[in-house]
Amino acid sequence: MVDSELRSVEQHQRAILDDLEPMGAVAMPLLDALDLACAEEVVAQIALPSFDNSAMDGYAVRFADVEGASAQSPVTLPVVGEIGAGQAKLTALGSGAAAKIMTGAPVPTGADAVVPYEWTDRGADVVRIEQAPRLGQHIRPAGDDVTVGDLLVEEGADLGPRRLGLLASVGRATVMARPRPRVVILSTGSELRDPGRALGHDSIYDGNSYLLAAAARRVGAIPYRVGIIPDQPEAFLEALADQLVRADILVTSGGVSQGDFDVVKAALAPQGVWFGPVAMQPGKPQGYGRVGEDQVPIFTLPGNPVSAYISFQVFVLPALRKLMGKRPHVLPTRSARLTGDLTSPPAKRQYRRGDLVFDGTGLSVAPVGGPGSHLVGDLASANCLIVIPESTTSIAAGESVEVLMLEESP
Repeated sequence: MVDSELRSVEQHQRAILDDLEPMGAVAMPLLDALDLACAEEVVAQIALPSFDNSAMDGYAVRFADVEGASAQSPVTLPVVGEIGAGQAKLTALGSGAAAKIMTGAPVPTGADAVVPYEWTDRGADVVRIEQAPRLGQHIRPAGDDVTVGDLLVEEGADLGPRRLGLLASVGRATVMARPRPRVVILSTGSELRDPGRALGHDSIYDGNSYLLAAAARRVGAIPYRVGIIPDQPEAFLEALADQLVRADILVTSGGVSQGDFDVVKAALAPQGVWFGPVAMQPGKPQGYGRVGEDQVPIFTLPGNPVSAYISFQVFVLPALRKLMGKRPHVLPTRSARLTGDLTSPPAKRQYRRGDLVFDGTGLSVAPVGGPGSHLVGDLASANCLIVIPESTTSIAAGESVEVLMLEESP
């Protein structure tokens, strides 16, 4: 379906996001869930620590027995046992005695302080204590970190290393998460050649499929890069049909504009896939719809590399985040001070490449290269996109602009 009516960026984003639902959640081993979104609220079933334990290597004592200890007036106590982490045979301590204790080992009943080795002569049978601890000093009480019933991870939160470590610490071996979407990427164009092959006088290397596959992997998806497809509708449809079985979404680049060899539009518009202009630069020609018996979502992106990449960031990335249950779907922008003048065409949202830095007083952003959609070298040097609104045709250096951080930026 070809539509000549101009869509805004938000209209196209909304049309896509309204068409998608998050993928079904499954129980995953913790490491398999790294960088995915949690699909449940995780509440602590045990406390951390789960028992009073020692924060130091030293001696467990009763405070009343050592309260007055000093170098001038040391206290001497018999050592009645040793308590190691995971080797706690001594579970109670009577008055007038001490027990060796290691860091992390459970404090025996009756003890209410730990004297570090450094304050003693480290005696084995009898210990001389030359400095008194405070009541409760060097004891980590049960529940000091986490108590039973605490909300540990909210639904939708990213499962990074720290959260996964916390889940393991409370005994969780699995967590509910939404799986990584399988993204099939197809590059169209009879002029394309795989890197490593010789070029003809009228051919170029296929950088788009690598660019988009890497972007999908960085988001956390599983990309499948398909070989180059010539500008023949039958060959494109055959390749597409072969890939449907392993695709949660499909992404194509090239063949969506107004040319005589725009194979993607020619093949898919009769199947009901929407094609039309979006009020943005670069990336004006766009397409989105569903194909195949299972109605797999398909994104048809422009063929110029900068257009394809920016289209991925603006439209495909939010879709992947929704499929994965991540929030927000559309990434927020930041404000920064522009260091050079910029112009923009009227009635289009322009995305210019930028270099965002903290300059000591705040965030500043320098334009990187020109607006051309073929300038992939400049794209590789950028770490953000400068967003110029549709109503703005010029911005002077020193003014505030909105910037969209690129997914791979630190």
